[in-house]
Amino acid sequence: MKLLGAIFILMATTWAGFELARRLHERPRQLRQLKVALQSLEAEMVYGLTPLAEATGHIAAQMPKPVSYLFEHFSYRLKEKEETVYDAWEAAIDETWKYTALLASEREVILQFGATLGQHDREQQQKQVRLTLAHLEREEGEARDKQYRYERMMKSLGVLAGLLIILMML
Repeated sequence: MKLLGAIFILMATTWAGFELARRLHERPRQLRQLKVALQSLEAEMVYGLTPLAEATGHIAAQMPKPVSYLFEHFSYRLKEKEETVYDAWEAAIDETWKYTALLASEREVILQFGATLGQHDREQQQKQVRLTLAHLEREEGEARDKQYRYERMMKSLGVLAGLLIILMML
């Protein structure tokens, strides 16, 4: 019985360590995807003169999950619920953020971008996209640094924490 309990403890802590490591691994990837999505949005708005709801629908179809969820929900809210751009953007972020590995700092950058979305002419909107991309670039650098420094450590700590708990219980 003790052996079975020890195995469960070890499995649970190992899983927790690997889950934390996965989130560290996913964050830079999702930031890159978000940057690509914003660049696509910029191209659709500035060069293609595509309406915002339609442009975000196209981006949702092109991007992998969970970034596609954000643009899919945003497009849906603009088309079906006929909300203001900022309200739709904020609601889409609230609905989809839990599926991402992104942090509160990235959420704030994206919310600030949404506050300017659709409020300016093409040139100003392009500047806002570039500013947001610069912020996300900085966040991606920090995320890659954290991933490099802590990913393996989280995996090891999961296993070692389980072993420590098992040893303390003996």
